[in-house]
Amino acid sequence: MSRIFILALFVLWFAGCTQETQNTLSRSIQNWTGTDGVLDIYASDKLVKRFIKIDKVSTAYGTNSGEPRPYRYGYGIDDKNQNFKADPGEKRVYFEFSDYSTSYIFYENN
Repeated sequence: MSRIFILALFVLWFAGCTQETQNTLSRSIQNWTGTDGVLDIYASDKLVKRFIKIDKVSTAYGTNSGEPRPYRYGYGIDDKNQNFKADPGEKRVYFEFSDYSTSYIFYENN
C-alpha cells in the first residue's frame, strides 16, 4: 500500500511541474538509466504496460516549427508478462506516450 501511495505522490508532483522542468527531469533520468531502462505505464494505480531494455526516451519535435511536441517516444521490448525479461515472442517495438495524459515511470533495471 505504501508503494502505491509513494507512486501517486510522485505522479501528482511530476504532473504539477512546468513543461520545462519535466523535460529537464526526463533528460536527467534518461542520462542516468543508461541502456537498460524500463518504462512502466499506469492506468490509475494499475500497471498496464511495461517496456524493457530501453536505451533512451526522446522528445518529439515539430518538423517545421522545431517546437517540442507533447509526447515522448522510444524503442524497447514489450514485456507482455511484466517479468523484466525478454522472453520468446516478446519483440522490440516502437512506442509513444503522452506527456499530459500518461502516468508513467522510467527507471533503470538493476
